[in-house]
Amino acid sequence: MDSLRRRLLAIAALGAMTGLAGCADVRRPNRPDAMGAESASRQWSGRMALQVDDASTAPVNAGFELTGQARQGELVLLNPLGNVLATLEWSPSGAVLQKGSERRESPSLDTLVTELTGSPLPVAALFEWLQGNPMDVPGWEVDLTGVGNGRLTAHRQNPLPQATLRIALDR
Repeated sequence: MDSLRRRLLAIAALGAMTGLAGCADVRRPNRPDAMGAESASRQWSGRMALQVDDASTAPVNAGFELTGQARQGELVLLNPLGNVLATLEWSPSGAVLQKGSERRESPSLDTLVTELTGSPLPVAALFEWLQGNPMDVPGWEVDLTGVGNGRLTAHRQNPLPQATLRIALDR
């Protein structure tokens, strides 16, 4: 009976350790950007939700890290445990999307953003909007009144389908 009891205690302890490890804060280490240079540009992190009014497009709800600038940067999407779902890096020479073991390259950032999210997003404008600076993007309306509190909402009216992007920054 003592042998069975020890085994049960060992299993319970292993389960508890596994559970605690799952609650650990998984942070990505600071690393050089896609071009090998340290990013001296802005950095934001938080949660983003993209809802597209099209039944064939799944909503995107993920943590995110956005670094760099409109010309060269990185967007990382994270699951609730902080694990990387996808990484999108871009520079003047093109863009790279990494999803698990799948790697796609394109001369167009917009093409890979659409592939990643299911909808076009104005990545260049995000850098301005997150700093509270209005930037006109055809078809998009942005509400910057909450940026001081780490909130941003943007609506795309056209081209169809309509879409809503919500961002909540970490504080």
